[in-house]
Amino acid sequence: MTTATKRTPRIDTVLPLTPVQEGLVFHAAYDEDGSALYNVQVALDLEGPLDAGVLRRSVEAVVRRHPTLRASFRRRASGDTVQVVQSEVPVPWEEVDLTAVADGDVEAETGRITLDARTRRFDLAAAPLVRFTLVRRRSDRFRLVLTNHHAVLDGWSTGLLLRELFEVYGAGGDASALPPAVPLQEFFAWRARQDAGRARTVWRAALAGLEEATRVAPNADTRTAVPTEQVLVTVPADLTAAVVERARRLGLTTNTVVQGTWGLLLSRLTGRDDVVFGTTVAGRAPELPDVEAMVGMLVNTVPVRVRIDPRETLAGLFARLQDEQSRLGAHQHLGLTEIQGLSEVDGDLFDSLVVFENYPLDRSVDSVVGVRVTATEAHNSVHYPLSLLAHPGETIVLCFGYRPDLVSGPSARRVADRFVHLLDGFATGASDTAVGGIDVLTAEERHRLVVGLNDTARPVPDRSVAELFAAQAAATPERVAVRYGGRATSYRELDDRANRLAAALGARGIGPEDIVALAVPRSTEMVVALLAVLKAGAAYLPIDPGYPAERVGFMLADARPALLITTTGLVERLGANPGIPRLLVDDVHASEGDFS
Repeated sequence: MTTATKRTPRIDTVLPLTPVQEGLVFHAAYDEDGSALYNVQVALDLEGPLDAGVLRRSVEAVVRRHPTLRASFRRRASGDTVQVVQSEVPVPWEEVDLTAVADGDVEAETGRITLDARTRRFDLAAAPLVRFTLVRRRSDRFRLVLTNHHAVLDGWSTGLLLRELFEVYGAGGDASALPPAVPLQEFFAWRARQDAGRARTVWRAALAGLEEATRVAPNADTRTAVPTEQVLVTVPADLTAAVVERARRLGLTTNTVVQGTWGLLLSRLTGRDDVVFGTTVAGRAPELPDVEAMVGMLVNTVPVRVRIDPRETLAGLFARLQDEQSRLGAHQHLGLTEIQGLSEVDGDLFDSLVVFENYPLDRSVDSVVGVRVTATEAHNSVHYPLSLLAHPGETIVLCFGYRPDLVSGPSARRVADRFVHLLDGFATGASDTAVGGIDVLTAEERHRLVVGLNDTARPVPDRSVAELFAAQAAATPERVAVRYGGRATSYRELDDRANRLAAALGARGIGPEDIVALAVPRSTEMVVALLAVLKAGAAYLPIDPGYPAERVGFMLADARPALLITTTGLVERLGANPGIPRLLVDDVHASEGDFS
């Protein structure tokens, strides 16, 4: 159930939008079907003597502390959209009791409630754009679900929010011991102080010479709101440790390894040596005091360009990429739309996204006042056809998101397998290999392509074509063998006619080692002649009657056949061929169609 204050709320402040918020608001307006594509959700399974009343008061206290939890998005008369922060909003709290539900049904019902919370659309013009759901599964087992529109919270802020919520819960719902919340106004003031002109110059240079966009789903409508599906891969702990250690020795961050690997894979997928994809940066400038404690939507999406030189080693590629990204770091506050406008390419530069989530939610809180967090589940969706969210830790967790209307599940799985294959190669020595020599195919894929698909060998009977045809004619004499010109010819008839012509050929001395030229139009007679030549033991030379006379003359002079089988209508056009006897057949449209 949900409660609301009776007092009329006033407006606390009005804030501008960040570039990412502008994009999210645009996509929400573009989505006429009213989907909840940009709802983000974190679910925590709790075990212990949880006090639901105290937890609810803690939610109320946290909502009061942070303006972003009381913000909505409104379009002003001037046409621009702003964040309107209200002094008070309805407490975004729902509570469901499943203690009376049968044990076998609790899990499914919990999942249904969680999904319902995630798929209910937020109205961006109505605060709050966040809601909490508490599911009491048993007396000491709970699920706490935080669902919000992505426009108000980034991933870093979600971790801060949950940690703060449990600190307040541990204090009995009293937030007075917490330091004052860092005002979001300071972030927007910092953005306003940045040298936008310098940033444009740097980005224009970074994208100079780029000839075309990089799209894994060319010509697709990437703005349409289609729920994504996921392929989840957990990199084994030993491989994770090996990747991190190899990166450390090379002076690389794990984020660079992930981005470089995606760039190489994207290059092979698209067949291009200059590729671009998007990435999400924290947007928290280190020079801004207490920026790490700000709660809001501070992230930004920027392009990452990876140029592939096949002669460069993989380690060299990654080091160069890290240096290029480091020099762009101070200018990543510029909005994506503006950055893309600085390139020579029209429209969007990319349709794939890589996000390195260096703020694992399961580390935000472990336990409080005897209540333990036993599991954490997060759900985040983007509109790109293909995306990768990498979560570092003792095991790197890779979440490959894909739009099923544009990318198939098996294709997404192959991308995931190839990515892990490349990580394994980097960790086990491929970092010293020239990029052009790196194989992105997995061992299973290569075996399938080289061995499996080429395994076409079949046992061949030790009999000639003429013998095989005779056996078929004997087995199914009345079955239709040839249809032409409205007439059907059975195997028996075809075999008889071929035998008669073969006998005629034998009478002319045609046999093994001889070549018989066939200049007969496509027809039943052509099939009869072909079979007859084979039955006589000779080889046939097919000649298209449509060839120019000069071409036919060259073929006959070069092959010097023992006999030319043709039709009466083609004799004149084929011209004289001294020394090559002819066997004429009646016009192919004659009712009998027999040989003369």
